[in-house]
Amino acid sequence: MAPPLLQLQDIALTFGGTPLLTAAALSVEAGDRLALVGRNGSGKSTLLKIAAGLIEADGGSRFAQPGATIRYLLQEPDLSAFPTTLAYVESGLGPSDDPYRARMLLQDLGLTGEEGTTSLSGGEAKRAALAHAIAPEPDILILDEPTNHLDLPAIEWLEATLKRLSSAIVMISHDRRFLETLSRATIWLDRGTTRRLDKGFAHFEAWRDEVLEQEEKDQHKLDRQIAREEHWLRYGVSARRKRNVRRLANLQGLRKDFREHRKAVGTVSMTVSEAEVSGKRVVEARHVSKRYGDRPIVEDLTIRVLRGDRLGIVGPNGAGKTTLVQLLTGTLSPDGGTIDLGTNLAMATLDQKREALDPAMPLTEALTRGRGDYVTINGENRHVIGYMKDFLFSPEQKGTPVGVLSGGERGRLLLARALASPANVLVLDEPTNDLDLETLDLLQEMLTDFPGTVILVSHDRDFLDRVCTSVLVSEGNGRWVEYAGGYTDMVNQRGAGVEARTVAKPARGEAPSAAAKAAPQAEPARRKMSFKDKHDLDTLPARMEALQRDIAKLQTILADTGLFQRDRAAFDRASAAMAKAQGELTAAEDRWLELELLKESLEA
Repeated sequence: MAPPLLQLQDIALTFGGTPLLTAAALSVEAGDRLALVGRNGSGKSTLLKIAAGLIEADGGSRFAQPGATIRYLLQEPDLSAFPTTLAYVESGLGPSDDPYRARMLLQDLGLTGEEGTTSLSGGEAKRAALAHAIAPEPDILILDEPTNHLDLPAIEWLEATLKRLSSAIVMISHDRRFLETLSRATIWLDRGTTRRLDKGFAHFEAWRDEVLEQEEKDQHKLDRQIAREEHWLRYGVSARRKRNVRRLANLQGLRKDFREHRKAVGTVSMTVSEAEVSGKRVVEARHVSKRYGDRPIVEDLTIRVLRGDRLGIVGPNGAGKTTLVQLLTGTLSPDGGTIDLGTNLAMATLDQKREALDPAMPLTEALTRGRGDYVTINGENRHVIGYMKDFLFSPEQKGTPVGVLSGGERGRLLLARALASPANVLVLDEPTNDLDLETLDLLQEMLTDFPGTVILVSHDRDFLDRVCTSVLVSEGNGRWVEYAGGYTDMVNQRGAGVEARTVAKPARGEAPSAAAKAAPQAEPARRKMSFKDKHDLDTLPARMEALQRDIAKLQTILADTGLFQRDRAAFDRASAAMAKAQGELTAAEDRWLELELLKESLEA
């Protein structure tokens, strides 16, 4: 059995006097696909940074195979030291790596490579960072929330790309579908220690519940054993002194174990502050249109949203999802058509960019919006400390400045503020960002039980499937179509998922043309060969020659008339290899011919 590429044992780390990791372990072998899961704040990102060699643990050991290459994708990558995205991605390549991969991956991710790194959006920075991590095809690829800031086409591209990689992969993600698709084993980080399940994430939650149930039974047994020993201590008849002293020492040990047992982190308790019931009709849009310059955002949209509907809005980045939500909620006027809002509407909104919070503001003031020590939920005043506990904040955090909260804690804080506002319509733009899987489950249950209406923008396919009664999809050029059911139902009806929005990008330093601003959905006319095309044209002749040589060798093997009777297995292997090689040769020849014709037309 080959030794692991990377191994962590008994990792311990303490922050601010509180142990974060106590006896964590991680073993990564060639070809592994590991999902690292745990609650927000449990130390998942810290453990991965220790694995990547970026920080040192207080205790334990780290071993990496000499020469093994490791690439780590940060949640928030910093590209500022490089002038362009291409320079950043190329900096991660080794001497023997294919230099074409940098441009190919950037192009696949919708970037040209000429973008300046100081003006990138969060999504563009994440795409460049993914190309930087993947391009060298490292032995171990460590991914911390790789789907954050990505739209659905990019997430599905990433899944397909990672499936093809030979690298071992360790990943943290709140995207349940992403983990189910890629993972083969699951590492659970819980209360400072790790447990391993040699099955993918799809099997994790049932296993976790069994572990916690058994732990609760064991703790109950320990409690009863302590009670028996205390009864003996008070009322038992003295026997030999030595035996009694030992039994007393054992009791003290049991008490110590019981005191030091760290209970599993509780669950979020979510309750939305409900307003009076709205009218049956919430929104009715008739032939609505909206443009920015020559670019259509919404074109001739007619839709009706009724009380109790859960409408999901999906599309690639830049399709206009946020603008559409603003139109449907009446915060933006259409250029054409009419939008009628229903009666008695009370909307609570959680927008994608999240409302700005003063970093110095204490947590309790952020929750009460500076209005004392109470939060009003469904007409009842609740003390802010109790409301904090519902969202897994401890009483000790009441004075914690917002600026030092983790991404997941900030997500819970903003969700708590939004749900405290009386509402019968919830408008949620990317509500799943930075929330752990357990919190997502509770949010999904709350939305399902909410008697009002939900308008939801999300790239989380599993969340859309669990919550939505219908999905409104961008079909390009401002056209939106509604499908019944969740995301999977939409894909089945439509025959395809969300497609990437193609945008003609100007050269660096050149002002975007009107056509580029229009962001056409159809692929623009081809004016030059892409870097992938050039690479294929250069390498395909050698590839075809190699395939022809392989086919010749296989033909020689199969020409042996006695092979079938002498070694049936060898004959079957040779036949299968022949069929595969011939198929690859045909595909390579077709691709080469296509590129040659394209080259000739461009030269003409």
